[in-house]
Amino acid sequence: MSLKAFHIVFVTISTILCIGFGWWAIRDYNLNQETMSLVFGSLSLAGAIALGIYGHWFLRKLKGVSYL
Repeated sequence: MSLKAFHIVFVTISTILCIGFGWWAIRDYNLNQETMSLVFGSLSLAGAIALGIYGHWFLRKLKGVSYL
């Protein structure tokens, strides 16, 4: 597996984990009304958006590089 392929997989998994944690933290906020859960959930979802933007930028930058 090339470094490019590994990087794409890693960024994808990180994005999915950020979305999952953000969803869980906001759901926890709805149940317990703890402010830190809302903060963590919001930051995690913002991180997922940032990772998505970064992943798109990375794919465009290395468009000509093979996956092997």
